[in-house]
Amino acid sequence: MNLDESQRKKVAGWLEEGLKLSEIQKRVNSEMGLNLTYMELRFLLDDLQLKPKEKEPPPTPPASIGKPPAPADSPAGMREMPHSGRPAEDEVDDLPDLDEGALPAAASKVSVTVDHLARPGALVSGNVTFSDGKTAQWYLDQTGRLGIVAKEQGYRPSQPDLMAFQTKLQGELAKLGY
Repeated sequence: MNLDESQRKKVAGWLEEGLKLSEIQKRVNSEMGLNLTYMELRFLLDDLQLKPKEKEPPPTPPASIGKPPAPADSPAGMREMPHSGRPAEDEVDDLPDLDEGALPAAASKVSVTVDHLARPGALVSGNVTFSDGKTAQWYLDQTGRLGIVAKEQGYRPSQPDLMAFQTKLQGELAKLGY
């Protein structure tokens, strides 16, 4: 696709304004009469040696050092998976975000393993042993929500154990490329 000099300047100006590529694609179509696919626009920008503006990441709030997150009403993710093998929409809760420096030393006894084959209805699953020696199965469903099924009915791990579990799980999944 060849553009004349004025068209190149328009496209470069739109990039400078911070327009998204989809917005530029629409403008090229409406103002220049060129119907480009998204990929064709990417190639065109590459040919013209133009790059979209990098968006500045939103400012992150200062981390509270040594302060654990506010406790939830109940331990999160402690609902059992229905008999269908798939988590129901309202049966899996998210765990709170963690501050790794806030984990007590006792929680370091938590261990996490990842299954080679995920359980039905889960993207990834595995087992966890908490600091008190109790075990449970964990899973991540298709929406990325975490669920825990304790081997002992009614068992609820402590909040520090849940926090240590989530931290160790994030580390294990990162090693595997998740």
